[in-house]
Amino acid sequence: MKEERVVHVASPKAKLYQEADQAIREKLKAYPKALAAYEQVIQDPEARAGWNMANYLTMRKLGYNDHGRVHALLTGAASVAILGLLVEAGVRLDTLESGAGEVEDAYVVVLLSTMLHDLGNQVHRFGHEAFGVGLALPILNRILERLYPDPEQRTLLRALILHGIYSHDLEPEPLTLEAGVTAVADGTDITKGRGRKAFQLGSIDIHSISALAVDEVRILKGERTPVEIQVLMNNSAGIFQVEETLTKKVLKSPLRPYVSVVAMTDGAGHDQRIVHRVRLHEAEPRFVLD
Repeated sequence: MKEERVVHVASPKAKLYQEADQAIREKLKAYPKALAAYEQVIQDPEARAGWNMANYLTMRKLGYNDHGRVHALLTGAASVAILGLLVEAGVRLDTLESGAGEVEDAYVVVLLSTMLHDLGNQVHRFGHEAFGVGLALPILNRILERLYPDPEQRTLLRALILHGIYSHDLEPEPLTLEAGVTAVADGTDITKGRGRKAFQLGSIDIHSISALAVDEVRILKGERTPVEIQVLMNNSAGIFQVEETLTKKVLKSPLRPYVSVVAMTDGAGHDQRIVHRVRLHEAEPRFVLD
């Protein structure tokens, strides 16, 4: 009798999570404190529950894109990649300028502020930046107390992290380079993997359609700037995501001199069709499939 083999295929979301997790661990090999902070935050029950509820409210109740744990991991991976290129280029970070710490501590700041930036969505989307500051405090206190015995230093680092959380959506605009990294990293999560669920749940608008038009975002060393962010699109509708989400965060942050954004299709001249036809629903101002 032939033995049956069961093959477990990871869901797209699980695959994204694994890839982001691997990328973060790889980037943080040289920074044990930052790696320890990462290990702690992904295991923290309050952070995990916060991500889950933030995702529930934004996706299920508002029809937005993913704002939960996968978004936290993807933006976390983007943040350490961007920070690494800035460090390599010799850009002087605010963690060092303020006397709060060294390069390794800047990784702690950027990673935690980026991974916790959307926690406030568990209360409401409106004012989520301010809610996020309060909700992140107990989590940050737990993690930083284990890593930094000096209460003064951990208070300085916590201030930088909270600033990144509060200013990640540009209202108010970020003032530190580390907060700029968090804002721009947030803006890099614009691919179709993030928009598909909202699209399937019925949120058919320029945000979800544009997200479906973006296949890949690459963070590379630039020729003219320390960081080049390349956006590969299958449809020119992706320009909306690039302009409204990513480019805006680059232009309105301290990263403006250090980051360039390039958006491109495959060069074949054929846009993939995302929807065949849309019409404005007579009863309410939203687009629906026809």
